Amino acid sequence: MSFESDRKWFDKHRSQLLRQYEDQFVAVIDGRVVDHSPHFTELAERVYAKYGYRDLLMTAVRAAPSEVHIPSPRLTAVPADRPAPTLGRLVTAMVTPFNTAGEVDYNQARRLAKALVASGSDALVVTGTTGENPALFHEENHRLWAEVKDAVGDTAAVIAGSGTNGTGESIALAKAAEEAGADAQLLVVPYYNKPPQDGLYAHFKAIAEATALPCVLYNVPSRTITNMTAETTLRLAHDVPNIVGVKEAGEVEQAAEIVDGAPDGFRVWSGNDSDTLAMMRRGAYGVVSVASHLVGRQIKRMVELAAAGDMAGAEAEHERLLPLFTGLFVVTSPVPVKYCLNRVGFDAGGLRLPLVAADPKTAAFLDELLAGYEIDLPTSVTA
Repeated sequence: MSFESDRKWFDKHRSQLLRQYEDQFVAVIDGRVVDHSPHFTELAERVYAKYGYRDLLMTAVRAAPSEVHIPSPRLTAVPADRPAPTLGRLVTAMVTPFNTAGEVDYNQARRLAKALVASGSDALVVTGTTGENPALFHEENHRLWAEVKDAVGDTAAVIAGSGTNGTGESIALAKAAEEAGADAQLLVVPYYNKPPQDGLYAHFKAIAEATALPCVLYNVPSRTITNMTAETTLRLAHDVPNIVGVKEAGEVEQAAEIVDGAPDGFRVWSGNDSDTLAMMRRGAYGVVSVASHLVGRQIKRMVELAAAGDMAGAEAEHERLLPLFTGLFVVTSPVPVKYCLNRVGFDAGGLRLPLVAADPKTAAFLDELLAGYEIDLPTSVTA
């Protein structure tokens, strides 16, 4: 029987199973319960040891259970209940370096990752929008995830930018992210095809159920057109155990609504540097940042002050950094931040079409902007 058949069997026999296994986890293979335990990880380890690698249905036996589909035996990422996010408050949306031939420069990607961690980043989004994901090939994604994780090891989490506007493609990329060693994945709201809210729910639920990795949703209406409502985000947060947070680049009030209604352990990260403090005032956890390429330690200080309740100190840092936060979006990102990285001495290379280099007017603006800040990024880090 297949995983789907096992799930149908479970639903059909739920009442009987409730009487026998209530509040325990069960493993179902070929239409029968092969093992059970009150502890999920204990059950998973035992079942994999006995039955080896295969698709498994493991679920809590409750009145309204949540299935956990585990297609690989990487138990370190198995969501027993909601995984405790270890992604940190300062996450950098990392650019993808290219060489002069326009090829991905994997050595520079490793160096940049290590430099970002050295300047305060707790986690890195690799091949997200800032990483020019739409211009990358799948094999480049896979290698970048593996190279960056190998470079940073346990010093930072790697979040794979694996979401697309196709559910099947996103599932395939999610599995590739697991194979590459990523610690989590970022799933963007589908762009162009404009799904309804029920479609967004089904899309993200299907991807999350196909992977053991923690999943962070990404709502960015300015790029996708579609806004994922707080209601949809909260449905996913409550229904799918390994959906652990959202990068919210919509309205501050929407982020606050999510914070107020989310289950314990579900995190909200600001998707815009300029909104970080406002969202943290309303309970957000941190930020997925672009400006942290340049001033990571300074953003980390602002975030830590806000987390500690020192809003006056955080406000002072925010006001000082705000011109940089907004200036890095004077034209489409990542054009400005890549220009700035090259100017401060880190060779990030150019951009892939359809993005093009900063024009002279933009370059002059960015030069003046950089002159007002101390740069935190170490440029002499080895790969």
